[in-house]
Amino acid sequence: MLFEELEKINTRPEPFEFYTAGDLWADEYTSEQMLSFHLNPEIDVSSRKAAFIDRSVEWITAYFRVGTGTKIADFGCGPGLYTTKLARRQAEVTGIDFSKRSIQYAQEAAIREGLSIQYINQNYLDLETNNRFHLILMIMCDFCALSPMQRKKMLTKFHTLLQPGGCVLLDVYSMNAFQQREETAMYEANMLNDFWSPNKYYGFQNTFKYEKERVVLDKYSLFEADRTRTVYNWLQYFSPDDLGKELAGCKFAVEEIFSDVAGSAYDPQANEFAVIAKKL
Repeated sequence: MLFEELEKINTRPEPFEFYTAGDLWADEYTSEQMLSFHLNPEIDVSSRKAAFIDRSVEWITAYFRVGTGTKIADFGCGPGLYTTKLARRQAEVTGIDFSKRSIQYAQEAAIREGLSIQYINQNYLDLETNNRFHLILMIMCDFCALSPMQRKKMLTKFHTLLQPGGCVLLDVYSMNAFQQREETAMYEANMLNDFWSPNKYYGFQNTFKYEKERVVLDKYSLFEADRTRTVYNWLQYFSPDDLGKELAGCKFAVEEIFSDVAGSAYDPQANEFAVIAKKL
């Protein structure tokens, strides 16, 4: 019995074979943990550090000439760290996020400031709306967590939702970051400092690296007294050419490449890069 469980724990699935986003964003307990990371201004976990977000919003505002009448959608908006700041600059902003807890926080923040922001609590892969936007954001490398099929669905949706000449701004993990990842196996009681449950649990983390597909999986096998579950955290890594081909396949053209979503000059040695892609 134990041997069979260990075999399951150490089994390498096919790339993107399982999708468990709800275990992070919709679970009552882990969504609270994620929100606390979002709101910590000193760490880069769920969101960037506060100083970077301020710099990023300033650059986005200047580059895209954000102002009255600019319609922006933030896919994976979290607790509204970008949407709030962009709404202060008179943009018409929509935020979409899987986490009910984060959306509630964002809505309360908008009410406190008297900001008119539309928030939608939904898996953004399933979003349907008649709104059309000048700019779509997908920040914090959210795009990398999606399978090839999901990415194609997402980009097709973006193309539909953008006004003629509209743009997408997104960031991804680079091949330089991929080269730094290694396969590992780890076991720990209450893994990640009680992140997965308020109750006692035992966690196994297996990191699998898929060289051909340029994908890394962090697989978490979690055992509590009354339940067992497995969470799959997939990450796709990109070269600028690879990302450009995916975008072109969905009728986008890469306008510019940067090292981040604050407009830093592109560095091929950086662990991330950002692109502005224009709807064709």
